[in-house]
Amino acid sequence: MKRSVFNALFILLFLTVSCGGGKDKKITAGSDSDDEQVFRAERFSLVKNDSCTILTIYDPWQGTEGIRHIYYLVEKGNKSPCAATPESVIYIPVERIICMSTTHLAMIAALGKEDAITGFSGGEYVFNKYIYEKVREGLISDVGYEAGLNSELIIKIAPDLIMMYGIGNESAGYIGKIKELGIKVMFNADYLETDPLGKAEWIKLFGALFCMEAKADSIFTSVSDSYDRVKEFVKSNTDNKPGVLMGLPFRDTWFISPGNSYISKLISDAGGNYLWQDTRSNVSMPYNLENVYIEALKADFWLNIGSVSSKKEISSFDLRLENIPCFSNGNLYNNNKRVSSSGGNDYWESGALNPHLILQDIASILHPGLFDDYELIYYRKIE
Repeated sequence: MKRSVFNALFILLFLTVSCGGGKDKKITAGSDSDDEQVFRAERFSLVKNDSCTILTIYDPWQGTEGIRHIYYLVEKGNKSPCAATPESVIYIPVERIICMSTTHLAMIAALGKEDAITGFSGGEYVFNKYIYEKVREGLISDVGYEAGLNSELIIKIAPDLIMMYGIGNESAGYIGKIKELGIKVMFNADYLETDPLGKAEWIKLFGALFCMEAKADSIFTSVSDSYDRVKEFVKSNTDNKPGVLMGLPFRDTWFISPGNSYISKLISDAGGNYLWQDTRSNVSMPYNLENVYIEALKADFWLNIGSVSSKKEISSFDLRLENIPCFSNGNLYNNNKRVSSSGGNDYWESGALNPHLILQDIASILHPGLFDDYELIYYRKIE
């Protein structure tokens, strides 16, 4: 699945676009005025005026700066803004959507709009039972992946929108082919958010697409309030910060999440000390196994250990890993408690919308007994 990475700088531009010159209500990131909503998300903004909602997505894939994708969300039956090009207009509410990431499914499911999902990429990796059954029954089609997208099937499905995620870029040949079919394509950059609540806030984008803004706002407010309560409780009731190691080596290289990443923020808020907390990078950082091993000797806990289910599997990567103290102490926890029989991991699905639950999981691991009788939701102990 996808891992959170960070692109530290972006240009935030607010647009006023309407034929009649009506006053816009801005819904943007970082505003604190009375009539504007503060966003935790950094990768999208919404600007609402009398004729439409202007959605801007910023730097939707790694390695970009200053890229903006602008869409005009126009209620069906209304005229498009005069400044909008046909390919930038999306008529709402969206009724048929193809999704390319499980995080998109979770957001849509939270709004109760699962029946609008008509296509997906990699149906076997869906955890949501209702959506998975629809895939099995052929009610949701598997449309393939990137260059392997099934254009003929997409034409047959005739979606209002395809929701992509920005691993590649807009110049990729398969994107151009889809657009040539007259099908609207939108890049979703939720996986690039470095704030767990910023990632969860992308439900507001789906709220705008389905004309369910009030419900999306309510869901996010509940998640945000819960996250902040857990964070403050941890801060007020702990006085130590256990060292945390994450990941596994791939051959002789260990790809380390930087200290300005989504998971690093979660560990910090859970009262932990991520071993690479002081690093900064836009992408995962490659380290050789020997260097990581030296740092790992300081770790009290080892989390997010690939897809392993046993200590034996960890040893198979390199026998030296058995000498890491948290291995011998049994402080090993992986984020694969909720995995379907076909391989769908709910951590990478509903976890995107439930950072408060992930936070409490991690906090309860790092600080045993902090929450009375707490049962882990996304994590499990590796024996």
